[in-house]
Amino acid sequence: MTRKLALITVLSVLAICLFSRARAQDETEIRHVLFDTIVGAAEPTAIGVDDMVYVGTEYITRNDTTLMQYVTRIVQRDLDFYADFELIPIDSFFIRLYEIVELDLFGWERLGASYVVKLEAEFPGRMMRVRWKLFDTLRKNQIARGTVDRPRDEWRQLGHEIANDIVRQLIGDPGIFLTKIAYVKKIGKAKELFIADYDGANEEQITSNGSINISPAFSPDGESLYYCSYVDGDPHLYRVDIRTKKTKKIASYPGLVGAPAISPDGNKIACVLTKDGNSEIYVLDLNGKIIKRLTNHWSIDTSPTWSPDGRMIAFASDRSGAPQIYLMDSDGLNVRRLTYETGYNDSPIWAQRGDRITFVSRTRSGRFDLASIDTSGTMYRLMTELGQNENPHFAPDGKHIVFASTRLGPQEIFTMDVTGRNQRRLTNDGGCSNPVWGPLPPDVPGRPRSSR
Repeated sequence: MTRKLALITVLSVLAICLFSRARAQDETEIRHVLFDTIVGAAEPTAIGVDDMVYVGTEYITRNDTTLMQYVTRIVQRDLDFYADFELIPIDSFFIRLYEIVELDLFGWERLGASYVVKLEAEFPGRMMRVRWKLFDTLRKNQIARGTVDRPRDEWRQLGHEIANDIVRQLIGDPGIFLTKIAYVKKIGKAKELFIADYDGANEEQITSNGSINISPAFSPDGESLYYCSYVDGDPHLYRVDIRTKKTKKIASYPGLVGAPAISPDGNKIACVLTKDGNSEIYVLDLNGKIIKRLTNHWSIDTSPTWSPDGRMIAFASDRSGAPQIYLMDSDGLNVRRLTYETGYNDSPIWAQRGDRITFVSRTRSGRFDLASIDTSGTMYRLMTELGQNENPHFAPDGKHIVFASTRLGPQEIFTMDVTGRNQRRLTNDGGCSNPVWGPLPPDVPGRPRSSR
């Protein structure tokens, strides 16, 4: 046992030394990871988050102390989830090994952290105020700071705002930690729409019509959901206001209306209509009026998804005999097949950078996995290898994916970064499907301006 412990200690020390040496060779700036489903593209940057300390002068309660712990954990989990970072835990073994009396910047550097976040709390009136400071452990200097004030019962949002600020300071991207995820959940014989925070908290039911409601798609401002519902018999296209729960029928045509996808400029809806007897892809305006029919083929064409610049559309079609992914210009011209690797590929979603598409692929084992491919039709990669996996959708940063999976038994909603790390389960009730990641809230600093 002693020899085994000694070996572990030696290997651990060696690993930290190698890490520090590699970091010293490239200390100019943090790595900005451009993943977009390129598995293992770069190693994340190590970051530590110190426990929050109270710096006020008034007496605080046990509940206030608990809030400090909760907010600290929110910031830690957020940064650890972000694809560019890896959280360095406060490791008591290494603290004892290196005889670290105080976990200062030197101590965090010894633990392997490149950056450290320090949090200080006050409780003025009914508010909670947190000052955050960001330090570079190698240069031993402060590189950013900020203050966030929120009512005490909004502690989750407070933590997410701090994490968003830190991501923006280090990477330049607006953080995704205040985004929402919508999905379908089976309630008895019905399927209703729900939304939740990106981490699964604050789940809220949006529809309650007792019917089948599927294929949610966020409006560009994130305030509404477009979806398909059987509430009036055949499936039609509806829009529901997330705040008021008021619904409006947008498009009603003979047969099926399905698979809505909102264009990047927010002015058009690509969807599937069967009004002429076959499943074809159309473009509608926001009031449901047909602008143009894009496909005209005897096969089943479905699951349209817009490229980030709005110039192209990917879709699934069985025109080759089995479902495969195809590309076409946004006016329906220049149709070409993209996937050839397996006999079944469906449900495409375009990556944020526009150079790759993620989709559902049935592998040789018969399992449905998430895969990605370059838009030139090369570099096919599998991203999952557990359970049956469906309905991928990108976060607005292009570095995270939400999807449905049976990897733990019943079908639930999961998220992960596009390297396959940081897989988290959001739901626990079973019967969950059709997830879609909402846009950045309008008030998030650094959010791209709408082109509308």
